[in-house]
This record gives sequence, C-alpha cells and structure tokens, in this order.
Amino acid sequence: MDEISPNKRRWRRFEEWDLRPLRLDSFAEENPEDGFSVFSSPYDPKPSLRLAADGAVLEMDGRAATDFDVLDAFIARHHIDPEVAGEAMEMDSARIARMLVDVNVPRPRLERLARGMTPAKLTEVLGLLNALETTFAYSKMRQRNSPGNQAHVTNAKDDPLQLAADAAVAVGLGFDEIETTMRVAGNSWSNALACTVGAAVGRGSTLFQCSIEEAEELKIGLAGLATYAETVSVYGTEESFVDGDDTPWSKTFLTAAYASRGIKARCTSGASAELLMGYHERRSVLYLEARCLCLQRAMGVQGTQNGGIDGAPLTASMPAGVHELLAENLLAVWLGLECASGNDTRISESEIRVGAKITPYLLAGSDLITSGFGSVKAYDNSFNPSLFNGEELEDYLVLQRDFQVDGGLTPLAEEEALRLRRQAVEALADVLDELGLARADADMKESVIYASGSKETLTFSPVKTSEISRNIASRGLTALDVIRALATRGHEHVAKNVLLMLKQRVSGDYLQTSAVIRGGKVISAVNDPNSYSGPGTGYRMSSDKWNRVKSVRGTINREQVLAAEGGRNQSSDAPRLHGIGRAEQGRDPHEVVIGISPAFGERLHRTTAGHAVTDVLDALHAGILSGGGLPRIVRILHTADTSFLGLTAARLSGSGYGIGIQAKGTAVIHQRDKLPHMNLELFSNAPLVTLKQYRQMGANAARMTWGELPDPVIVVNDGQALGARFHTRVALLHAIETKMTAPGAEPVDQYFATREHNA
Repeated sequence: MDEISPNKRRWRRFEEWDLRPLRLDSFAEENPEDGFSVFSSPYDPKPSLRLAADGAVLEMDGRAATDFDVLDAFIARHHIDPEVAGEAMEMDSARIARMLVDVNVPRPRLERLARGMTPAKLTEVLGLLNALETTFAYSKMRQRNSPGNQAHVTNAKDDPLQLAADAAVAVGLGFDEIETTMRVAGNSWSNALACTVGAAVGRGSTLFQCSIEEAEELKIGLAGLATYAETVSVYGTEESFVDGDDTPWSKTFLTAAYASRGIKARCTSGASAELLMGYHERRSVLYLEARCLCLQRAMGVQGTQNGGIDGAPLTASMPAGVHELLAENLLAVWLGLECASGNDTRISESEIRVGAKITPYLLAGSDLITSGFGSVKAYDNSFNPSLFNGEELEDYLVLQRDFQVDGGLTPLAEEEALRLRRQAVEALADVLDELGLARADADMKESVIYASGSKETLTFSPVKTSEISRNIASRGLTALDVIRALATRGHEHVAKNVLLMLKQRVSGDYLQTSAVIRGGKVISAVNDPNSYSGPGTGYRMSSDKWNRVKSVRGTINREQVLAAEGGRNQSSDAPRLHGIGRAEQGRDPHEVVIGISPAFGERLHRTTAGHAVTDVLDALHAGILSGGGLPRIVRILHTADTSFLGLTAARLSGSGYGIGIQAKGTAVIHQRDKLPHMNLELFSNAPLVTLKQYRQMGANAARMTWGELPDPVIVVNDGQALGARFHTRVALLHAIETKMTAPGAEPVDQYFATREHNA
C-alpha cells in the first residue's frame, strides 16, 4: 500500500480505522515463489499414481519411484492402499467433493477412498469446496460423535500451586484434556506433578500432557505423571525433517514407544510450518499439509494436532488462509484421524477475526475444538496467547449458548471454582510436604486461591521451584508416590482419581482413535462414532447438558427483575404519586399532560438508566414549569406503548401537547393531531437519558404551547451495544407493563407531591 504523506489531508474514517486492533495484524500477498500460496501453487504436482502388478507404487504425483524423497517413499509404502487406489484416483475430483457434502454418502465410504488417494489428489478435491461446504463436510467426517476440548494450563512463574488450582478449574469447566509447558525447561517435573494433582481434584478422568522435549516427556509419562503426548512433529518436506534431526521412521518408532507404555499419542503438523522453517519447495501450504497427514495415517498414529498450530497466524495472513486451516482439519478427519483442530494460537489482534475463526468449529463440532484453549490469562500462557484465553472464557461459553452447540465446556459457578481451587492448592501443598519437596505457607496458598493470574501470587522462588522439579526426577518419584501422599494426608478422593488414570494406562483403552474419558468410561470413535447423516441425526446435547450450557452468568428472568425493584426505591425525599379521579379534557392553552404508563411508580420504580421514576417525573414537571407551561399528570391504563401514551396525553391536554413515558424511561412529546408514530421528540435510548435531559424535554413541550420550535434534545449513543445490555431487561419490564393494561379503561388524574412540595 502506498505510504500516506503526513501533510496529506485524509478522510477521517481511515484515521479512525488506523486505531483499531485490526491494523496491528499483517497481511501477506500471494507469492508462490516465496511459499505464500494457500490452496494451490503452480509448483504443486498434478495428481497421478501408477502401480506395478504387485501393488508397488511406480509413480506418485508426477514423480517416479526412483526419485522419491523420504516422505514419498513412506507414503507410497504405508499410506496408499492398492486395493482402492485405482478406483479413487480415477474418480472425478468434483464428484468426490460432492460426496463429501452429500448426507447420503456414509463416512466409512469416503474414508476408504481417502486411503487410495495421493496428497495431490486430496488437495485438488479440497480446493473445490467453499468455506460453508468445508464446515459441513467436517461435521460429517469428524471421528467421535460428541465434541470435546483441550486447555492450556501454565503460568509465567511455573508456580506449582497456581498450576494445581488452574488445572482443577479447567477440569471443572469440562476440558477433556489439559496441557502444560514451562518457561524454564527444568521445571517440567514440578509442572507435571502439579497438574496431575490439580486435574484429579476435578472429575478425575482428564487426560494430561507435559509438553517438553520428547525424550523427557516420555520419562514423565513412564512415571505416571502424563497420559498423552502430541509433541511428535512431522513436516511436509524432506529438508524440514532433516533439519529436525528426524525421519518418518524415527517418528513412527517414537509414537510406538508412547503407545507401548499406555500413553495416548498424536502427531503435530500444520500449514506454514515448512514456510517458517524455510523449506517450502514453493508448494502450497495445503499440499504440504496433505503430505504430513498422509504420512501420519501411514505411521498408524491415532490422531493429529493440526490446523496451523504455530504457523496459524502466518497462514491466516494469506488470502483464504483461515479457510485453509479448516480444510486441513477436514483432511485429517477424512483420513480417519482424531483431530485436535488447532485454534490454539492467537491469529489476530481483532476480536472479530478471532470470533469468526472459531465459529465453523463450534458449528461442526470437533474431537477437540481447540488444541489448547488458554484457560489461564494471556500473560500466563507459556505457549503464547491462545485464540481464546482466560479473559474471553465467558465469551466462549456464551457462543455455545448462542448457537446451541457443545463446545466442550459448561459454566462454572464462582463458589464452585473457589472450592476447586482451595482443594487443589491444599492437596498439592500436602503432597509437597509429605514427599519432603517443599512447604507452602498459608499466605502463599491464600494468594493463589483468589488470584486471577501470577502477577497477584506469592509463590516459591524460581530457584526453589527448579529444586522441587530436580528432586522429583532424581528421586524417581512416580504417580504411586503421589497417591500414597494424598491418601496419607486425607485426600482419598483425589488419590482415587489419580489411581483411576493409572488403571486406564494399564488397560490402554484410551489409545483408541479420538478417545477421551468421561465418568470413568472411555468414549472414542470406536464406541461413539460420528453418526451424522443429515438433519435429525448425529450428536445432540442431552437436555441436562443443554441446561448447563445455557446457564451462563448474567442470565435474568422476570422474578429477578421484580426482585430488583424491591420496594419503591425512590429518592430519599420520596415525592408521592396518587390517583385522584377520572381524567377530563383540559382547558388551559399552555397545559402539558404527562401520560405515565400503568406500571409507572406502581409496580416498576426505576428506569433503565437507574433513575427513580418519581425523580424523572419531578424533572419533567419542573421543566414544564420553567418553559411557561402548566403540568398535569395522568395515568393511562389502556396502553403501555410510548407513542400512544404520548398521543393520549396530547389529546387530553388543553394545549394539544403531551408527553408519554414508560416506566423504563422511554419518552415522547406528541401533538393531538399527529399520526400515532409521528412524534415531535423522542427519547428512545432510555438507558442514556439524564435527569437534566428529561427536564429539558419538559421545557421544550411547554415552549411548544407558546408556538415556539425549540431545538430537540439529542441523546447521544457513543457506540454502546444498548440492545445487548438492556433488551432482555426491557422486554421483561415491558411484559410487566403490558400485563397491567386494561383495554377500555379510562385515564386517571394523578396527584403528584414534588420534591419541592415535600420540602
């Protein structure tokens, strides 16, 4: 974009746009030469496959077997199924794309075809889908029927007490998995111990990962302090693999090592990883990710963490990049893999882009909608801020409610969160003391229980935390030692939950594709397969789950609104309002009738701006007097509509001018010969109206009786989402108003003792 001269005059809207968070994002132009292409690149190979009589691959995607790199060789030998390859490769790509969105084509049939398709063929098919079709296909092809979610539980101090408290809250919110990492690598054992104890305070069936260097992570898993791993990274180019000192064969051996010890494992890949490493071969990011995913299926691993991951912000900077991230997730489930579908890296400073990115996954569902929701505050997220962090957790809960979808979480009452935090902190402190690792004092524990983040906590020194971690490793402490310590100190329930996870390690049932543990039972793609085949099928929340999902904080009902009204809630000097008889036609040419609604000062006593209704009435009364008018107050019983309140008041007024006002504060000035909704002045934004403005409205109405045309009072909305803030309460208030109306009832004059009169 051209630079703007500092002396050039600009349209001010652009200056305002410059200040929005979006302008902090960067955007990349498409440039295949530098690897910046999303769905296709002129350097991507064309789909092809040639097999020998014995099923060996002689050519794949334009490359002869003699020229295969390590990825080609592994994919050709272990991914391509010669029994289906001929059929799949000969099918028109557009036909396959239509099958993906056809509810009449079952998921197993499509998975079978995928086993015979090369990376270039898979990429070609996905490139034919638009974003809506990709979302729909994902809902059909995902592996497990019921969605889930994963949390990041970390903090800037590697404080074990805070880790335990935050892990307990994450489990309480419903996360099926929690993952930790550390600012200092040597603190891995301490972090693992803390999260193991904290997770067991909750429902006791949450899988846990300590993300650290692979060999160390395996040791932690062998000690029973971790139950899954997803740090096994694979890449879409040979040079990227070599740069990482690995090959497809070594990664396969590592995943087998995890599984042989009862540790659930999945690989990690994602668009733009090769671009970040400098080995992109000028290919599109989707084609390179297709190679990664074919490789993972060939390895026999049960699942993948993809959807960009660390490269997501780079992919999102390209045209259609966010769509590509969704497409690669679709490819993962199409290949029969569990999918932890990314959404773990903050791709934008724009909250609008963040919300838009998560929406397809909420609508479609996913095995794990995020592969790392930052359940802690953004500054405490040692993985770097996630797409959603602790600050936005309630926003996410409301998104589930908005769309009636299961995003893997349920609201947690404040009292329950504090109970979990206290129990987790006390349990871990007792374990550390019982095992002779450290002693936490009361001030440290209390600071963690109530803290939102590590900036507010008292904790062990960095040196002490590292010492705790070293001692756990050097002494060979295991989950069995933790169980004994918990039981000795009276935390039997927590000890049983840790033991439950060790029993699961022995059975190995959660090594199945898309497996999580809920209520002590393994739920996976084997016993809970995605059964979607059109409307009315597939996963639906139970009524109990839906009731929990929709019970977000801030929900109000009629009883709460009425309870908030309490008594009359009038100002301290309490002006009074009483009916004194049937209202007659006025005669004074400067009379202004104030028409109040049925519930005004009777059942409802506060406007949405928080003013006592009698204070509002006093302001209108005083304003009319100041403008040279004669105020009269009439309660109108046949309607609660603002316009008709005003019109009825005007028709009763001797001057032909009247003010109509509802209890919630909406007010109009009306004239007797106007159409009902052709008012002279309107206060529609009642939550913003001040008493001074009501007074001026009264004065304006009075001046109109003298033939003047005063400037209307303007109530300025500075961009507040008033509907979101007030419409629920307004609707409940208006329902109370309308219920008190009596069709055909005559208006009643009111005696009003003003503040001055009372004084």
